[in-house]
Amino acid sequence: MSKKKKSKINKEILLVAYVFIGLFALLIGYFGYFITFKSDQVINNPYNARLDSFSDRIVRGKILSNDGTVLAETKVDDNGSETRVYPYGARFAHVIGYSASTKTGLEALGNYYLLSSHMNMAEQVVNQLSDVKNVGDNIVTTLNLDLQQVAYDALGNNKGAIVVMEPDTGKILAMVSKPDYNPNEISAIWSDLIAQENTEANLLNRATQGLYPPGSTFKILTALEYMNENPEGYAAYEYLCNSTIEVEGNSIRCYKNNVHGAVNLRSSFAKSCNTSFGNIGIHLNYDSFKNLAETFLFNKELPIPIAYKQSNFKLNGNSTTWDALQTSIGQGSTLVTPMHMALIVSSIANGGTLMNPYFIDRVENGNGDLVEKIFPSAYGTILDSSNAAALTDLMIAVVNEGTGSAVQSNQYQAAGKTGSAEFETGKNSHAWFVGFAPADNPKVVVSIIVEEGGAGGSVAAPIAKKLFDSYFSQ
Repeated sequence: MSKKKKSKINKEILLVAYVFIGLFALLIGYFGYFITFKSDQVINNPYNARLDSFSDRIVRGKILSNDGTVLAETKVDDNGSETRVYPYGARFAHVIGYSASTKTGLEALGNYYLLSSHMNMAEQVVNQLSDVKNVGDNIVTTLNLDLQQVAYDALGNNKGAIVVMEPDTGKILAMVSKPDYNPNEISAIWSDLIAQENTEANLLNRATQGLYPPGSTFKILTALEYMNENPEGYAAYEYLCNSTIEVEGNSIRCYKNNVHGAVNLRSSFAKSCNTSFGNIGIHLNYDSFKNLAETFLFNKELPIPIAYKQSNFKLNGNSTTWDALQTSIGQGSTLVTPMHMALIVSSIANGGTLMNPYFIDRVENGNGDLVEKIFPSAYGTILDSSNAAALTDLMIAVVNEGTGSAVQSNQYQAAGKTGSAEFETGKNSHAWFVGFAPADNPKVVVSIIVEEGGAGGSVAAPIAKKLFDSYFSQ
C-alpha cells in the first residue's frame, strides 16, 4: 500500500476518532448539566411514578407554615395505616394541594423532599433492618397563617382569588382560591368534584390558573407605555371626559357613565377614566405596546413553580382601533391570572426588579435540623427605577384621590389600582384590586379578584385593607 493511501486512511480514522471523542465529550457535558440543573426537576416531577415508591420505606414528611404550624402531616395508626391530614381543611386547599392519587400544589412541588429522609444515618439503618419506615423531611413554607386566614375569611362565599407576597424577596405569604374543597375528603368527594354537571371548578387554583380580563388594573401598563413613548410630555397630558369616547363607529364608556371632566394622566389614572385611557390607547404604537406587555411576561412562561396558565396579550401592529380601545382599559382579548398581576405590581414595588416567587423557605429533617435553605433570587429588571417611581406616584393617587380610597390608613400609605372587568353581558363585573404598602418602602403586595363582585373600589379594595392591616399588626 502506498504511503499516500496509508496517510489518507489514517486521516479518515483520526476523523472518526475525533467525532467519537467529540460526541463523548458532549455526552459527559450533558450528564453534568442534567445532574446540576435538571435532575431535581425530573425526580420531583409529579408524573414520576418511581418517586412514589419511596413511600414504601418513608413516612411522608410534614408541610409547615412559616412559623412552624402544621398544614399537612401523615398520621400512622397502630396497624401502620397512613392517613394524610390537613388540619386547616379548605383554608390552604389550593396552595398546599393534596397527595391522594395525583398530587397538586406544594404536595407536588415538594414531593421529593417529603419522601426523602435526612434523619441520623444509624437510625435509618436500624429502621430499615427492623422493617420500620423512616421519617420524611419537613417543608417549612413561606405561608403566613394569619394572612391566609384573613384572606380566606375576607373572600367569604365569593368566587375569586387572593395572592399576598413580599416584593423584595418573592416569598408567597398567602394564596386563596374559591370555590374550594376539603383536602381531607378528597378521595371521597373526587367523583363529585370532577363530575360534568359540577360547574364550580373547585379544583382549579384561580390564583395561578384562573384567566380573567384585568380591567382597569391593566391601565398600569397602558400608562407605562404612554410614558415610554412620551418621556418629556406625559406630564402635560390633558383630556376632557364626557363619559363616552367614539372612534370609527366604536365607543367605550366610563364605569357607570361617570363624567370626569378635565383630567391629566394622574387624575385619569386615579379616577380610572376609561375614555381618557381609550384616547391614550389609540395613539400608542401597538407593536411597542405588545413588546412592553411581553417584557412583563404576557404570552411568556412565568417563573412560578406550581401549575399556572399563561396570560394573553394580542394587540399588535395589525390590530384595529377597536382592539386598541379595548386593550388600553384591560378588556378585549387580554387575559391574566391574579398571580401574574401580583408579579407585575411587585416589580414596581421593588424598584423595577422582579423577584422569582417561591413557596418553600427551607427543608428540615424530622428533628428540625436544617437540610436545605431556599434563598430569594431575581428574575431580572423589567422596568427602570424612575418609571417604577412614576407608577408608584400614580398608584398613590388612586388611594388618596381616586377609586382606591377604601385602602386609606393612618398607619401606612398604600399604593394601588382598582379594576372592574366586564366579561359577559348581563353579569356584574369582576372586582379587582392590586397594590402594595407602604408606598415609600414596600413590604407587601396584594392581588385580589372577586368574580362578579362589581366595582373593584368598593369590593376588592376593602379586602386589601384587611390584608394590609393584618400584615402591619403582626
